[in-house]
Amino acid sequence: MKHFSIPVEEYERIASKFNPVGFNADEWVALAGEAGMKYIVITAKHHDGFAMFHSKCSKYNIVDATPFKRDPIAELAEACQREGVKLCFYYSQAQDWHDPDGYGYGVPNEEKDFNNYLQNKCKPQLKELLTQYGEIGLIWFDTPQTMSYEHSLELKKFVKSIQPNCIVSGRTGNTLGEYISTGDNQIPAQPYDGDWEVPATLNDTWGYKKNDHYWKSPHEALRLLLRINSRGGNYLLNVGPDGNGVIPPESVRILREIGSFVRANGKAIYGSAPVWGLSV
Repeated sequence: MKHFSIPVEEYERIASKFNPVGFNADEWVALAGEAGMKYIVITAKHHDGFAMFHSKCSKYNIVDATPFKRDPIAELAEACQREGVKLCFYYSQAQDWHDPDGYGYGVPNEEKDFNNYLQNKCKPQLKELLTQYGEIGLIWFDTPQTMSYEHSLELKKFVKSIQPNCIVSGRTGNTLGEYISTGDNQIPAQPYDGDWEVPATLNDTWGYKKNDHYWKSPHEALRLLLRINSRGGNYLLNVGPDGNGVIPPESVRILREIGSFVRANGKAIYGSAPVWGLSV
């Protein structure tokens, strides 16, 4: 939408054909468990402004704008609760190419009334996410762009006012996140002080792309996990489901092979910390 300057009215018609009938929340959560993962971060709204949940403040969502008519996040919440997996949300807090006052599309950011977007779409949707789906472990904000310190702080306080134990991600903006999030697929040479994570892909794209066959081998993905883990970081590993709501078989294979190692060696992974030494 952004790269090709597709008008909102044209782009939003795609939603009428979006029908991920292969989506199965129990299968997704079971796969996360097999991989040794403790939580799931589901994209609730990305930069294009489309909500993957039933939002009452914007009809541009998966229930009202598609033939699917189901709320996949509600189904994931139930599956996560049954399996003891924490549910977390990615939410694009600054960029919204569907809202006239959201950053990133249309007129320059300085010509927008960003506060109008913040008060009338961003915060209402965050409230929905934090009140409709039980206990949420993390809000994964992203790309704050030119958000002011005051707006970043307002969002952080807003999240905490609803769910005080919900973590606010390192990309909240203005260094207000509760941990460090590195650049995409970037592993630091040395440990950071405090909590940090590496968001990473299994191939070269975050969403599904049928022509992207550059999959990491299970051995390579495991090697990256151990590099990050040995430096005290957390590995946030991405999968991009296809248009039918199915996680690609290549992703499934990699995650299951990683999981077999993680389950056998969990004491060396979960809750571990880097070991510092002195060479003289």
